Amino acid sequence: MTAPPSPATEPAPPANPILWADPQRAAVFEGWLAGIAAAHRLLPGTVRLASADASFRRYFRVDAAEAAGTRIVMDAPPDKENSEPFVQVARLMAEAGVTAPRVLEWDRPNGFLLLDDLGHQTMLDVIDPAKPDASRPLYDQAIDALIRWQLASRPGVLPPYDRALLERELALFPEWYIGRHRGIAVEGQLKERLDRSFKLIVESNLASPSVYVHRDFMPRNLMVRNDADLGVLDFQDAVYGPITYDIASLMRDAFLSWDEEFVLDITIRYWEAARRAKLPVDADFGAFYRSVEWMGLQRHLKVAGIFARLTLRDGKPRYLADTPRFIAYIRSTASRYMELTPLLRVIDEIEGSSAITGFAYGRV
Repeated sequence: MTAPPSPATEPAPPANPILWADPQRAAVFEGWLAGIAAAHRLLPGTVRLASADASFRRYFRVDAAEAAGTRIVMDAPPDKENSEPFVQVARLMAEAGVTAPRVLEWDRPNGFLLLDDLGHQTMLDVIDPAKPDASRPLYDQAIDALIRWQLASRPGVLPPYDRALLERELALFPEWYIGRHRGIAVEGQLKERLDRSFKLIVESNLASPSVYVHRDFMPRNLMVRNDADLGVLDFQDAVYGPITYDIASLMRDAFLSWDEEFVLDITIRYWEAARRAKLPVDADFGAFYRSVEWMGLQRHLKVAGIFARLTLRDGKPRYLADTPRFIAYIRSTASRYMELTPLLRVIDEIEGSSAITGFAYGRV
């Protein structure tokens, strides 16, 4: 029986074809891809949708001839997405020894980028929350990548994660989650409690030393690559800010929850590695863990607001389904610290439920 033709000589129609709202942009894309195909041995007839995210970016996958594998194309409309930070941070990650997609081509005026393909399998795809011991090696790899990223930090290169940005992010929670999603007016005692809590959270976060911050360093953005290092994606929003942010993001995930014993274990592993690398983490783990929790709290409040906005403004309701996880994170952290009792009261009021108790390190 004759074997079917190989994709390199006769590509099959893509299983996930690309749909374009703008025929003119589609034509520009096809012309650009055809123009770079020979240099990168691409097979334009194989291009198909790989993924889309919460922004206006889309990612396509395209085959390359013979053993050249596949490439990723980013579609980032320049009127909606600025690709310059992506290009800059990709270069910074390469310089830091972190595996991230290389930018092979960039059509700056039209917002098309040709990138390395780091594979199909994310860390989130392969870890099992019921088997923390089996997941520990992957988290060790994630810590290694994070340490390399932070060691490369220099001030004045990335935008600062300063007071103004922290406050803008926190403001998303009362506006979008409480006001628009829950339909509760943010005024009176509720507003006063939020304002008081937000001030404490911002002050705590600003007290942490600054390094490069990925801002979405979590299993969904880490690619498993057989025996190679983990690949890192979705880094275009990187900033220079609190060293506690990325470890808080890694262990308090938007799409995955671990029990506290495992969270502590991995956080301790990161803290020990950071101390060995002479990164500026607190010498006392209890103080460090408190800072991580308060940094995570800022992130949880921000993300709950963003997920509500994605649903109500952008028509992406699947994100709002994960907000109960963030409300649980917020309540759990706020219940540990007496200073955050006003925030806990707000959560109880808007959610109509009771606080969760737990243990913590550091003073309350």
